Amino acid sequence: MESQVVRRGVRVRGVVQGVGFRPAMFRLARSLGLVGFVRNDREGVWLEIEGASINLDRFLVELPDAAPAAARIDRVETIDVAPRLESEFSIAKSPTSSVRDRGAAAIPADLAPCADCLRELADPADRRYRYPFNNCTACGPRFTIVQSVPYDRPQTTMATFVMCAACRREYDDPTDRRFHAEPIACPVCGPRVQLVESGVVIGEGNIAMLAAATAIAAGAIIAIKGAGGFVLAASATDEAAVAKLRVRKHRPHKPFAVMGRSLEALEQIAVLDDEARALLASPTRPIVLVPARPGLLAASVHPGLTDVGVYLPPTPLQRLLLSDGPTLQVMTSGNLSEEPIARTNEEAFAKLGDIADVFLVHDREVHNRCDDSVVRRARSTIPIRRARGIVPAAIELPFVAPPVLAVGAQERVAVCLLHDGRAMVSQHLGDLDHPDTEAFFREAIANLVRLADAEPVVIAHDLHPDYRATRWALAQQIRRVAVQHHHAHVAACLAEHGRVDRVVGVAFDGTGLGDDGSLWGGEILEADLDSARRLGHLRAIKLVGGEAAIRQPWRLAIAALVDAGETADVVGVRAAAIDRVRSVLATPLAVPATGAGRWFDAVAAMLGCAHEISYDGQAAAQLEALADGAPDDVAPFELDVVTAQTGAPFELDLRPAIRELVHALRRGHARELLAARFHATLAAAIERGIAIAGARTVALTGGCFQNRRLLRLVSHRLETSGIEVLVHRRVPPNDGGIALGQAAIAAFRNRSTPCA
Repeated sequence: MESQVVRRGVRVRGVVQGVGFRPAMFRLARSLGLVGFVRNDREGVWLEIEGASINLDRFLVELPDAAPAAARIDRVETIDVAPRLESEFSIAKSPTSSVRDRGAAAIPADLAPCADCLRELADPADRRYRYPFNNCTACGPRFTIVQSVPYDRPQTTMATFVMCAACRREYDDPTDRRFHAEPIACPVCGPRVQLVESGVVIGEGNIAMLAAATAIAAGAIIAIKGAGGFVLAASATDEAAVAKLRVRKHRPHKPFAVMGRSLEALEQIAVLDDEARALLASPTRPIVLVPARPGLLAASVHPGLTDVGVYLPPTPLQRLLLSDGPTLQVMTSGNLSEEPIARTNEEAFAKLGDIADVFLVHDREVHNRCDDSVVRRARSTIPIRRARGIVPAAIELPFVAPPVLAVGAQERVAVCLLHDGRAMVSQHLGDLDHPDTEAFFREAIANLVRLADAEPVVIAHDLHPDYRATRWALAQQIRRVAVQHHHAHVAACLAEHGRVDRVVGVAFDGTGLGDDGSLWGGEILEADLDSARRLGHLRAIKLVGGEAAIRQPWRLAIAALVDAGETADVVGVRAAAIDRVRSVLATPLAVPATGAGRWFDAVAAMLGCAHEISYDGQAAAQLEALADGAPDDVAPFELDVVTAQTGAPFELDLRPAIRELVHALRRGHARELLAARFHATLAAAIERGIAIAGARTVALTGGCFQNRRLLRLVSHRLETSGIEVLVHRRVPPNDGGIALGQAAIAAFRNRSTPCA
């Protein structure tokens, strides 16, 4: 009976399109003497395998190990079907049905060049020698070129390029590593590069590549069409070039990332541990924030900070620029500050013409614009910006609900579509203050809906009525769910860990609208995916001038000092400015806010780190940098925990710490030591709050937990007490993760299956 011919249908769900999964299944089936077919469809991959039952069983056992490294198998489902007595196994054409199925296939993220493609790139005897678009089934563009599912060449921006005979042979050959590689290309039939100056093409192909690298070495700024849109490049060791880029881009302080030719080149400017090296060399190719080594980089690359963002080339095009030009190059988003990156050549010429000296462009369109991802090495790896190389990897939840769209907050916006138990979080979109970012926001929503093949029935949004994302959500004609900002932060941390239990969440960020209508941001909440209760918070600090207080932290420093009963002479501003702030503090115009980020800002201004800032989180980042290397000494500070009344949220009062800091500053204590003490005091305050809450599991979330020092101190204190600590691993702790939390809350309340 073992030799009886049987046929089975096999449904494979997960990241199984665009990663060489069908060729791998083709080879496995052929090796076992099976016939049938494999094809992509809207749900993933569908196979029908026919042969002896013992070989079919072996196929299913060996399937996970035979899958490509970039694949992720979520589920394998089988059914018996009638034998067809075919003579071979084939890769079948994908169906073109417009019927919506149970969840669309997962599209893979872009993959950095593999070792084989890099060898070809450097081999003068290879037909793809120095070809900037070299790729195979193991690497190359995916998310940035896909237009809809299933992931086949006609559904990508490669559809306009007709394969030459040589590429067609590779594409059709089961033994070739480009077998069904959808972005396959070569110099004969694929995309081409051009170098453009003042609207005139001054070079093409290899000449253009060499000229661009030479221009960077000579101090020019180059706009380069990368995988997910345009980036701006300059020599990272040329202070004049980097300073020029800052002026032209209107980015006076925010740090630039540095791309290196090799790990060895990056070791010259950064301290890399084994995990950082593995991240840098991974197919994801994120920007990794690590401690910088002094001396080699231009001073303007990361002013006021001890960390530097470094990465390796994510595309063959950038690999060639690093091989031919300076070994270390600034690579930053191709935009003006606060705008989305330019996607098309025309958009780049129009918007970057006053920044770039020349443009390196090509004729492969970017469908989904996507910045570079950013992570930070701390106790583990913290995502800071989730974008190229990661998006659109889905996050699995332990329950299923009707489709939910979540639209995030106002800054660092990403959107999320949750369907069939999978949450697809978009790439980083930016801050919605700019009208072009609003257009990008709508574009990203449309792309998610198309790729997920699911129309949302619920929209989740922030409580704040003035956020542009909230306004957009309220204008839609479907059911809407408002989610409190810090509850969403905690829910995002729970969701990425697959948790639905009730925990205590420490949500420390800048500002978010609270349930009571006041401004929150230093919150200790008891929460799950259904509800949240405020247990405690930091003492409020008053904002004088609203947004002006955030841009000018010296205002916050004065407010904190006055509240602590101290004079504000240490702030270092004119007496008239101090008097103006003091006069407003006594009026309703000074709005109280419990935001932990505002306390970081205030202390940074007191210690002279940042009186005024030009990017979000600058003061806190510079305060952390100032503390680098100083001991974690909390003894000179005091901490009061005040409970207003039984059952009311407790208050973590930082005024004693502020008084001690000011007195120490006046006595001439080192600013570095005082910066470190503030971090240690805040960690002690959190530990005290958690003790009052009686928590056994704590989720640390919010933008303040991007801070390596704070995360380390708090985690160590809690874990030493036997408390389980959850931190972010897959979405940022900042507002880039808010949409996942919003979606998880709305979906949990509307779930159609019990929790796993």
